[in-house]
Amino acid sequence: MGENNTEKITGLVHQTESFGAVDGPGIRFIVFMQGCRYRCRYCHNPETWALTGGEERTPEDVLEQALRYKAYWRQNGGITVSGGEGMLQIDFVTRLFELAKAKGVNTCLDTSGGPFTFEEPFFSKFEKLAAVTDLFLLDLKHIDDEKHKSLTGFTNKNVLELAQYLSDHDKHMWIRHVLVPGITTDEGDLTRLADFIKTLKTVDRVEILPYHSLGVPKYEKMGIKYTLDGVTAPSDEQITRAKEILGIAD
Repeated sequence: MGENNTEKITGLVHQTESFGAVDGPGIRFIVFMQGCRYRCRYCHNPETWALTGGEERTPEDVLEQALRYKAYWRQNGGITVSGGEGMLQIDFVTRLFELAKAKGVNTCLDTSGGPFTFEEPFFSKFEKLAAVTDLFLLDLKHIDDEKHKSLTGFTNKNVLELAQYLSDHDKHMWIRHVLVPGITTDEGDLTRLADFIKTLKTVDRVEILPYHSLGVPKYEKMGIKYTLDGVTAPSDEQITRAKEILGIAD
């Protein structure tokens, strides 16, 4: 899934969705990439974790499919790459967005930020990707590093660095936070998250995504232990309080 002088760029696509209405502005064509290294305890798409599988496709092919729906996008719709984690296949996503921008199409990357690093060769590739990305949907899973490790298996330090980089380089972003009772509902943690977001200059929107257990049957089918068994969706009061702390207006 890389690039060389004799081979076209290809990527592993889990699936596509023609009329997405919640993953970026307007109506979106969503490309769900295969593969993610995070193991978020509430993930509702564990079938996207494997770094193999999916359908091997070219950016040209995906764009051709997406453009069939361009008439529905109006002024602010476009293409969103989601996951899995798209930045694990950064050459593919960059090429897709380059082709999309050449056609005047709005581009959006829905990411957990997990692969981000200032180390090479990733960082130079990321700069190319950022240049053709109109909006980042950045999922800040937990502001506390140790709790982030417990929730995902990985540190959040590089994710916070990504958020700061996007702010410093005038890249627009929406911040998303999944609200899980007993895990991400602590008011002290939410206050720390709010304080961090206030340091960022290019956040256009902050969203609370209430936890749900709709993906549990997938774990059972795949033989994976679901570690949040018994956790229920957040109450209206918990959602309202989180929105208050994060400054989200209804």
